[in-house]
Amino acid sequence: MAGALIAWAVAGTGTLMPAFVFRNLAVRRPDLDAGVYACAKAGFGEYLHRPGPRVHRRTRVPDAALPNARDRRCLAAAGVTTAQLGALFAVRDEPGITQQRLARALGLRESAVTALVGRLTAAGLVSKSAHPREHRAVVLELTVPGADALRAAQPEIDRFNADLREALGDDGFAGAATAMHRLAHWEP
Repeated sequence: MAGALIAWAVAGTGTLMPAFVFRNLAVRRPDLDAGVYACAKAGFGEYLHRPGPRVHRRTRVPDAALPNARDRRCLAAAGVTTAQLGALFAVRDEPGITQQRLARALGLRESAVTALVGRLTAAGLVSKSAHPREHRAVVLELTVPGADALRAAQPEIDRFNADLREALGDDGFAGAATAMHRLAHWEP
């Protein structure tokens, strides 16, 4: 019985405290009428300093359209998706890479990389073997069909980059490449 009373007291306090906080904010700052967002903005400023719509909103259309176009091209040319292609390049560039290191290189969770590597090994594009020193780790190697897939995809990669260069111009292409490189290596 005492435990139930304590639980109700904790839950009630936890429920009432935000109400008291927002009531005090409304009394002290009546000019903030957009709820939590307005209070956070007043207290901490803009999350992204921007002169217009958020960067996220501006990138949603190309973010959805570009991977679809790239995936279609890569699938037609080499039978792999762009995600698989990225993994193949990483395995080629670092023979014997572990799945954990591959996850970091691709910016993915290890569980996502486990599934990705499973598909690549099932397709015969990558081979897995036991790590020589770490009993729970595996090392990845590019197979001959994996190297063939990379060679088959290269003309499509070159064509896609040429299309982007044409759409953005040389300066825009270089600027976009620089920005993407910075974002890929940004640690917030």
